[in-house]
Amino acid sequence: MKLIGMLDSPYVRRVAICLKLLKLEFEHEAISVFRTYDQFARINPVVKAPTLIADNGQTVMDSTVILQYLATLAGPNQRLFPTRPEAALRAAHLTGLALAACEKTVQIVYERNLRPVEKQHEPWIDRVSTQLSAAYAELERDLAATALPIEANQFDAADVTVAVAWQFTQMMLPGTVSKTDHPFLQSFSDMAEDLPAFLSTPAQ
Repeated sequence: MKLIGMLDSPYVRRVAICLKLLKLEFEHEAISVFRTYDQFARINPVVKAPTLIADNGQTVMDSTVILQYLATLAGPNQRLFPTRPEAALRAAHLTGLALAACEKTVQIVYERNLRPVEKQHEPWIDRVSTQLSAAYAELERDLAATALPIEANQFDAADVTVAVAWQFTQMMLPGTVSKTDHPFLQSFSDMAEDLPAFLSTPAQ
């Protein structure tokens, strides 16, 4: 298998870390949707990262869709997606919040870095920033009520997504979401980033 995309994308990094936790062999090709657009388009005309190229050459895109496929390769003992309803509901809740935080971070970065200053719309940025803060406030409350795992073999896709999302926002929008106001998220992130699967998959 080949994973296409840059690790500074939380969606690409999310998949890469889960691949390692599942011990599935893959090759990573760091191809950018911006700097090497034409090269990416030859692999996937939609130019969406991450793109997974399966062993038979079929391409799959969207990080959640890719993870659903990878879970089938891992067999009945896969840990990516809980099967008990209560655990599955919590995982879905956490994943939705973390992916929303990623989306809002990307929107702010694009507005600030890609749009000309004279065309930036501050009310839109304020609205998205409020949504970003709300997502992390909810995640912080959830982690305060029920801690996430500390061992790599206990991680599921939701745990990975929460850690990756927090690191992405802190990297791209430093100071926007206070670390001190989110001690449980920061502690979980620090622990996760020290795990081998995370250390070998740097967000760069």
